[in-house]
Amino acid sequence: MNQDTRVALPFEFDQPCPIRDVLDRIGDQWSLLVLQSLEHGVMRFSAIHRAIEDISKQMLSKTLKHLEEDGFIRRTIYPEVPPRVDYELTDLGRSFLVPMKALIAWADTNHRAICHSREVYAGQAGA
Repeated sequence: MNQDTRVALPFEFDQPCPIRDVLDRIGDQWSLLVLQSLEHGVMRFSAIHRAIEDISKQMLSKTLKHLEEDGFIRRTIYPEVPPRVDYELTDLGRSFLVPMKALIAWADTNHRAICHSREVYAGQAGA
């Protein structure tokens, strides 16, 4: 007699692969820079925008919304005139700082070698 011993999950993932799902979000062009800028504490939108000079306001807004949706950051709106909005890392966001810093250090260390490999490859492809 075969008995089904599978345990029902409380929810199902929209993405079948957790690695692709998470890397898709944090691997975009701006998320790591936003998280890095929030490392030292609470910041307002304008301060984050100044810290990441070449991001547009629209892209920063979109990136902040995605990071908030995924639980990396918390947005707090204060009922003042004009309204004040603060952004800060959540516990999840702070827990990501260690692997993020390792990735940034690895990229800094190996970027020159990667660029060289691209040049060599481009030279071989053109030959």
